[in-house]
Amino acid sequence: MSLNAHSDKGVVAAPHSLAAETGRAILEEGGTAIEAAIAMGATIAVTYPHMSGLGGDGFFLIREPNGRVGYIEACGPAGSGASLAAYRKLGLDAVPARGPLGAATVAGVTAGWKLAREAGRGRLPLDVLFSDAIRHAREGFKVSTGQGQNQPKLQAELFKAPGFAGQYLKEGKLYGEGEVLRQEKIAATFEQLAHAGLDDFYRGDIGREIAADLEAIRSPVTREDLQRYEARLREPLKLSLKSATVWNSPPPTQGLASLLILGIAEKLDLGRPESVEFVHGLVEATKRAFLVRDRAITDPAFMESDPKEYLTPEWLMAEAAKVKKDRALPWPAPPGEGDTVWMGAIDREGRAVSYIQSLYWEWGSGCVLPKTGIIWQNRGCGFSLDERSSNPLQPGRLPFHTLNPPIAVMKDGRVISYGSMGGDGQPQTQAAVFVRYLMGKTVEEAVDLPRWRLGKSWGANDTTLKIEPRFDGAVIEKLGKLGHEVEVLDKPYSSETGHAGLIVRHPDGKIEGVHDRRADGGALGL
Repeated sequence: MSLNAHSDKGVVAAPHSLAAETGRAILEEGGTAIEAAIAMGATIAVTYPHMSGLGGDGFFLIREPNGRVGYIEACGPAGSGASLAAYRKLGLDAVPARGPLGAATVAGVTAGWKLAREAGRGRLPLDVLFSDAIRHAREGFKVSTGQGQNQPKLQAELFKAPGFAGQYLKEGKLYGEGEVLRQEKIAATFEQLAHAGLDDFYRGDIGREIAADLEAIRSPVTREDLQRYEARLREPLKLSLKSATVWNSPPPTQGLASLLILGIAEKLDLGRPESVEFVHGLVEATKRAFLVRDRAITDPAFMESDPKEYLTPEWLMAEAAKVKKDRALPWPAPPGEGDTVWMGAIDREGRAVSYIQSLYWEWGSGCVLPKTGIIWQNRGCGFSLDERSSNPLQPGRLPFHTLNPPIAVMKDGRVISYGSMGGDGQPQTQAAVFVRYLMGKTVEEAVDLPRWRLGKSWGANDTTLKIEPRFDGAVIEKLGKLGHEVEVLDKPYSSETGHAGLIVRHPDGKIEGVHDRRADGGALGL
C-alpha cells in the first residue's frame, strides 16, 4: 500500500489499506468523495474494529465544488436511563468505561451516512458501497499491525463485557497480527442495511434487534431513543488566517480548540518546522486552547458562550500575548483520551470530504450485541456524575467529543482535507501537519516529520510532553529547559502522535494525498 498518491481524477486516504482500496474503487465506479468516505467508513468498521464500528459516532465536513462547506453531526445523546440518580444509586462516582453502563449513548454513524448520502445526492446503491465491508466481514481479513499490537485499557473489564469474548477473543486472547478475523453477524447486518435502507438501523428490524439486545444487557439506551435519533446538518466553525480559511466542527466537539491553536500560533514566531520555537509555540497554543475547551465546550444546548467569540483577531491576539517564549505554562489540566479513524477524499469534480468516526476508547464499551454483532461505543464515559461539571450525565444530552474533521482553502485556491485520530492529540497533530504544509513542506513531509503529543495517552495518567526521538537532541534538551516535562517516545514513528492524513487539490485540478506510516493504511488515486 502506497503512503502517497497523485491524480487528477480523485484521491482517498485512510488508516487501513483495505479501507483505502474501497475508497478508490468507489471513485472508479463514478461515486463521489462523499460516497467514497461512506464506503471507507463501512469497510474500516469491519477491518479496524478496535477503533471504529456501527456502534459509534461520526462527523462529516464537506466542501462542494461550488465552495459551499457543510457539516454533518452524527453523535448520539445519552439514553433515557442515563441519569445521575440511576448511576449514583449503583454506588458509582464515574460512568464506567466498559460494560453496559458505559454503552450509554445512541450510536450516530449510520444516521450520518444516511444524511451524507441525501445531502450529496448519492449515485451508487448501498450494496455497492457496502460490498467490501460485507466480503471482509464474512470471508475474514488479516488483522493489521495496529490492531494486533494494541494494548487496550481496562483489559479485564473489556474481556468481561457482554458478547466481547465470543466475537473478538481467540483462546482467551485478542487476535494477533496476521490472524484471520471473521464477523459473520456484522456481514448480515450490512446486508440488511443495504436491502432495507440505513433508517432500518433506528426504526426497522435492525433497530428492534439492537434495542432488545441493549435492554437485555441493561444499557440505558432504549428503543425509543433509537427511534427519535437523527443526524443533523449544522453550520461549521470558520477561522480566517493570513493564507487560508479553515473550517472545523462546532461543539460538542473540540473543533473550536483545533481552530484556536491555529489562530494563536499564527500570531507567534514559530521559526522552522522542526525547531524548538515551532514545537514550543504550538504546545503553548494548545494549552491556551485546551483551557477554553475544558471550560466552555459542552452540548451546544447548554453552552453559556458563543464559540465564534473566541475566533476574533482581538481574542486570538490577546491569547498569543500570554504565551511566553522562554517559559512553558505549567500543565496540570486533565485531558481526555480516545481511539478514532480519520479518512479523507477529494473527487475529480473537486468535492472534498474530511470524515472521522470512532468508538471512543479502543473497542468502545466492549459490549457486542448478539443479534447484530455490533460493538457499542463508550462515549458515555465522557460524562461526569458531578452535576456541577460542564458535562454532567443527563438523558438526551450530547457528550463532549474529541472528534473534529477540518477542511481548509488557501488563498491561492488549494483545497485541503486533513485530520488525525488521537483524542487530545487530534488538534495537536492537525496543527503540526497543517502549519508545516503552510510553511512550504510537501504533503509527504508535513505528515512524516517528527511530532509530539501533550497530555494523557493510552492508559497513562500523566500530562507529559511526549516527543518522537527523531527530533534533534538539542531541540529535546531545550524544550526541557523551557519547563516542558519531556518524555521521549520509544518509537521513531509512534501512534501516540496520531494517525494523520492530508489531501490537497490544486487549482489546476491535480490532487495529491498522503496517509501516515504510523497507521496501517495509505493514500490511493485513480
